[in-house]
Amino acid sequence: MLGFCLGILGLILGVIYSEPIKRIVWKGYNERTKNEKRIYQLVESSKDIIYYCEIKPQFKYRYLSPAIDEILRPNLSKDSLKNPYITFEIVHPDDYHLVEKKIAGKMDYNKPIIVRWRDVHGDYKWFEEFATPIYENGEIVALHGIIRNIDEKMMAQKELEYKVEHDPLTGIYNRAFFEKQKKLYNEDLDESVGIVLCDLDELKWMNDNFGHQMGDKLIIQTSKLLNKFSNENSMVIRIGGDEFAFLVIKTNELSLQHLSEQIKKEVMEYNEKHPHFMMKMSIGYAFEASSIGKMEELFTHADQKMYQDKNNRKPVFAR
Repeated sequence: MLGFCLGILGLILGVIYSEPIKRIVWKGYNERTKNEKRIYQLVESSKDIIYYCEIKPQFKYRYLSPAIDEILRPNLSKDSLKNPYITFEIVHPDDYHLVEKKIAGKMDYNKPIIVRWRDVHGDYKWFEEFATPIYENGEIVALHGIIRNIDEKMMAQKELEYKVEHDPLTGIYNRAFFEKQKKLYNEDLDESVGIVLCDLDELKWMNDNFGHQMGDKLIIQTSKLLNKFSNENSMVIRIGGDEFAFLVIKTNELSLQHLSEQIKKEVMEYNEKHPHFMMKMSIGYAFEASSIGKMEELFTHADQKMYQDKNNRKPVFAR
């Protein structure tokens, strides 16, 4: 009897309050829908690329934000929904393995993924991606993440690296770069290697008598002359105020001797054209068939030979 009475009471209350409850429920639904729309609009208008892709049972994008259309090419987001492998086709060849590892779940997702993608003009742009894997039964089945264009960041980084490793006066490599390369070939890369040292004679005399501007001009002219002999295996470096060096790999002693002779010849031709602004240079070189553990010794031998050349030539250029 009690149960029957409670049932009747519930039915009466339901009739009385049914309309207000409906309004509350409907209001809550509308609010949720509005919030979902706001979130969707935020995602759609974001300058970052936001995505969700399934990996299993089949690789496909469930969502790819239109920001990718603005950055790379029109309609790429829609095209990728139809053909998810487009992103593989436009990735830089050197970064292809990173995309493969990301899809295969074989990378550290706590670290950003840096890749380059080709835009509609054929130029590659830099991107930084933060991906989050989704697992089922210990197996990666999907990925979602955010991708940001970092061209400006990479450009700033390259500019900083350039400044760190280049001489501001001449634009050629500096002592910091030289020491870095010496360490590399001394500890990690084993190559036949040579060092050619070139020292400007009388630079101090030039500075004292004609001013540092004229001295700087001579340094710049010297760097231009020496830079003519730079190639993929031979780098010219300003290692001090009046000191330049060639770091030459995959070479032999005969080639280093020839390089030294060519530099002397080029200096002579320069002096014939500029008799009132002459360049005087002492040169020494040294060679090692194996660079590992020999770079400091190699530099010392080249330095000794350079000073021998300077001492032998002193009567010629002494003032």
